[in-house]
Order: sequence, then structure tokens, then C-alpha cells
Amino acid sequence: MSVSEMFAALQGALGQDQDIREEIRKVVQALEQTAREILTLLQGVHQGPGFQHISKKCQKAREHFGTVRTQMESLKTKFPADQYYRFHEHWRFVLQRLVFLAAFVVYLESETLVTREAVAEILGIEADRERGFHLDIEDYLSGILTLASELARLAVNSVTAGDYSRPLRISAFINELDSGFRLLNLKNDSLRKRYDGLKYDVKKIEEVVYDLSIRGLNKEATVSAGGEK
Repeated sequence: MSVSEMFAALQGALGQDQDIREEIRKVVQALEQTAREILTLLQGVHQGPGFQHISKKCQKAREHFGTVRTQMESLKTKFPADQYYRFHEHWRFVLQRLVFLAAFVVYLESETLVTREAVAEILGIEADRERGFHLDIEDYLSGILTLASELARLAVNSVTAGDYSRPLRISAFINELDSGFRLLNLKNDSLRKRYDGLKYDVKKIEEVVYDLSIRGLNKEATVSAGGEK
């Protein structure tokens, strides 16, 4: 084979690779748009009236995740099944965003931490690497760290809306989450940096709880929470 023939073959391979990446980008753009729609919907819980309609917002968000599952099915067909990590960078960010949104919905519904398996089911992908297009552990953890930041913000806005018990529950949840992350030996630089930000979320929520305490509102919140149970 001549040099020109060798490079012609290489160009053909490069062209095929570029076509695959372009097809992936189109689906990822659609996923990003759906993620923005879900985020816009859920941001309403931070406003006063939004606290009264959390269940409805979660229900609508669940409907949007139906679109996500359809888009994920399309994404799976755009590249060879055994080359997940070769193209992973294309959808890594939007997948982490979708993990956060799914985790936020589950927290708003039940105030519990969603499992990686449950997130994978919500998104219409696999939890196990061996089964194909899957939710990478580090992508799951990154999404959960974004949830922590969102809940820190929710704790502040809860007080503004007159909901004094929610910050106490968020505080307990975030502290438990922080304890869980402390069990991990994180080697990924990006994930490690994001985890370092969790301590600021913990501190922010502690300040909210402390403010409620010195104003005597934590007792009111505890009584209210007891009444709800």
C-alpha cells in the first residue's frame, strides 16, 4: 500500500469518527434542552408559592423524564456499544445534570437520596457497565454533589417562605450525605474538587439552622414537624 493510500484510509476512518461525533452532538443538544426545561420547572420550588405546588412540579418533571428516556434510546444507537468511554465526554456534562435533576425530584418527593440504580431507571439507561450504556459512578456522584448545593439554596429560601422545619431536615440530610462521601477515597481530580465544595454547602446550611435557633424558630419548626408526623 502506498503512502497516499494509507492516508486515504486514515482520512476515511477520521471521517467516520467525525460523523459519529456529529450525530452524538445532535442528540446531546436535545438532551440539554430537555434538562433546561426540567430545571426551569423545578426552580419554581425556590419561590414562595412554589412550596405549595412541589408535588405537581415533580409530577411534571417526571413527564419530562419520559422525553429524556426517548432521547437516551436515540443516543445509544449513535456509536458502537463497546466504545462508550471513547465518546463519553460528549454527554458527561448533561448526564451529570440529569442525575442532579432526578435526585432533586426524588428528594422533593420523599426527602431521601436516590440510588444510582434508581437514577439509571429514571433516565432509561443501565446501572451496570457490562450491560451497555450506563450511568458511571463518578457521573452519579457529581450529580449528587450538585444536589447538595441546590438544597443549601433551598434551605435559605425555605426560611424566606416561612417554612422553618425544612432547613432542619435538609441539614440532617446533607450531614448524612457528607458522612457518606467521607467514606470514599476519591482519586478523580474533578470529582475531588467538587466534593471539597460540599463543606461550604454544609456550612451554609448550618448558618441557616443557627439563625433559626437564635431567633427561637427552630423550636417552632420542631413542634410543627412533630405535628406533621
